[in-house]
Amino acid sequence: MFTARNKGRLALGAVVVGAALALSGCASGDPLTPGDTDTGDSGTIVVGSQAYYSNEIIAEIYAQALENAGFTVERNFSIGQRDAYLPALEDGSVDLFPEYTGNLLQYYDKKTTATSSDDVYAALKKALPKGLTVLDQSPATDQDSYNVTKAFAEQYSLSSLTDLASVDVPLVLGGPPELEERPYGPAGLKEKYGVDVQFQATGDTTVEDLLAGTVNIANVYSADPRIQTDGLVTLDDPDGLFLASNVVPLVNAGIADKIADVINAVSAKLTPEGLVALNVESTVDQKSSADIAKAWLKAQGLV
Repeated sequence: MFTARNKGRLALGAVVVGAALALSGCASGDPLTPGDTDTGDSGTIVVGSQAYYSNEIIAEIYAQALENAGFTVERNFSIGQRDAYLPALEDGSVDLFPEYTGNLLQYYDKKTTATSSDDVYAALKKALPKGLTVLDQSPATDQDSYNVTKAFAEQYSLSSLTDLASVDVPLVLGGPPELEERPYGPAGLKEKYGVDVQFQATGDTTVEDLLAGTVNIANVYSADPRIQTDGLVTLDDPDGLFLASNVVPLVNAGIADKIADVINAVSAKLTPEGLVALNVESTVDQKSSADIAKAWLKAQGLV
């Protein structure tokens, strides 16, 4: 869980809740089909996003896809955290929002035992409050993952967490301080995979410590662009140590059927590797969310 990710969801998210709620008159709960943009009082679908570049890119993709299908769209990006944008979704002032299945499930059901992608998605649909639903989840994820350097993976033939049991050097896991007590931390590795690791709190420098050899396993969010730019190898998790957190469109139930075909087509094309690549375009290439979304939709044949 690379702390810099929480940067986007926490530090960048210093936006007042009122900014989201001020749009309450801008979205209708009953938009018509594409091509007829009279969707109620305002004729507008409001697409929201967190103050996090990856989330904003996905929201922009949703917005442009809907516009291409004939809908009128208003963007309300950088709203902040769930305590800010979930009330806006529930009261109808925001209609559509990119979310993450595992994290959202834990928000509504802190005692969930679901871990696999399908189980988490099914549990989430049941846990959502009346008036909210989710469309198809994407193969793309943005969740905790354990990563090693390419050289370390090649030296010990590593592709899965299962393979760590055969490594004959001490394993040192790096991540934020709280990882030491998390169920997917050292105790979880031991329970699920029979792997003993030492733990070292690395915080914001987790990836740097991995590259420097201070640790040889690092907890990094799966959509972190540095996985691609620094050539890291994400180890598969066949036994479900981590709670799956697939990208999923969270939507007002009243408009779900109207926009499902458009948004589900987007979700079907959004892959884990593709999401990382989109994030690289933002952080490394310094492209705007609008330009990234436009090029991606064209490349996928969706516009």
